[in-house]
Amino acid sequence: MKLLCPTDLTLAADIALSYAGHIAKRTSGEVTMFHAFEKKGAPVDGQALKRAHGTTLDRMSGDGVKIAEVLREGAYMKEIVAESANGHGLMVAGTHGVRGLRQELLGSDMLRLARSVAVPSLVVQVYSPRTVRLDRILMPVAGHDDIMPLLNAVTNLARSCGSQVEVYQQLVEGQSTSNQLLRNKVLMMEHLAKAGINHSEVNEPVEKFYEGFVLRTIRYARNNNVDCIAIMAQASGEHKKIADKEKQELITNELGVPVLCAV
Repeated sequence: MKLLCPTDLTLAADIALSYAGHIAKRTSGEVTMFHAFEKKGAPVDGQALKRAHGTTLDRMSGDGVKIAEVLREGAYMKEIVAESANGHGLMVAGTHGVRGLRQELLGSDMLRLARSVAVPSLVVQVYSPRTVRLDRILMPVAGHDDIMPLLNAVTNLARSCGSQVEVYQQLVEGQSTSNQLLRNKVLMMEHLAKAGINHSEVNEPVEKFYEGFVLRTIRYARNNNVDCIAIMAQASGEHKKIADKEKQELITNELGVPVLCAV
């Protein structure tokens, strides 16, 4: 698999590079380390990349991972989107979280980027563990009309890393499950079974008045050693603004659980 790993030369990007290297090693793939710089800014060369990521790059090279360096002048997000269409199978990107100081990859900008690129994105937080594990993927049941992009992204990552997938749903007291969610859950289970992916169904009962989907999901991930949460990047349903807020909270979670975003 060919992986795109954009970098702004920060710790978050370096941790994302570790994840890209881990996946590339498992797939005999190649990592494109990509940096775009504004015309008015100082040009960046290979030495700057080496200063920011030298230790990680050396480790990847030692693991036999092929690394391509691409430096391009232009608007950061626009150039990432353009590069994503150049034969990549996955983007692995680091986010600084909502309190970060750099403006390129913060909160909603990262969500916007994940929705704009041509491939699925694995969003890694600055809080994510340096030692990469992708043994368990949590896939909440999505309410979208078409969840095949999510199923394909999860299947590819799980197959590459030998992951177990948990199809996860919160069952709120006093609320019925929509027909769409029921259909999608069945489709998820059938698709994973057909693909030969180790998987299980998790139904978590929650009280009628509780802290919300994101906090409950992150808590489950923390308490059950989940290594990645998989979601659709686009929102579904009539409560789009609420869904967007939840997705932003997920991809910037401070427990450092990486989030796979399908497009």
